[in-house]
Amino acid sequence: MNYQKKNFTLLIANDDEDTRFLVKEAMREVRLAIRSEFVENGEQVLDYLYRRGQYTGSRNWHRPDLILLDLNMPRLDGREALISIRSDPDLQQIPVVILTTSHRSGDILLCYRLGANSFISKPVTFEGLVEVMKTLCQYWFEIVSLPPEQ
Repeated sequence: MNYQKKNFTLLIANDDEDTRFLVKEAMREVRLAIRSEFVENGEQVLDYLYRRGQYTGSRNWHRPDLILLDLNMPRLDGREALISIRSDPDLQQIPVVILTTSHRSGDILLCYRLGANSFISKPVTFEGLVEVMKTLCQYWFEIVSLPPEQ
């Protein structure tokens, strides 16, 4: 069990407003102390991670313990964001899980080659999404040992 800290931060990147709403609702069903932060594109992922733009000097900023990344987003897509995260020694230890509508084997293979820790195709039902979020959070925040903040 992961007893490193009580409160975890989950950074969720998805450009679809309905999906963000559903993930927020699904997270209410997860009975763990998790702070969920939402961004809408890969550029905002990097702004959040580097504390740039609207995140500069924010007192509410918390380094994410896990990043959920959609693939198809504007400005900077999930693949490009993943490349940036994995190329930075200060960020590369943060686990990144791809959560996307894609089922394409080419996307799955590419994401693993780029350093994704997991690839999950979004369920089509809300109940399925709740189950995925419960399982995902239990695995990453209760079972595995996450790297300490540096």
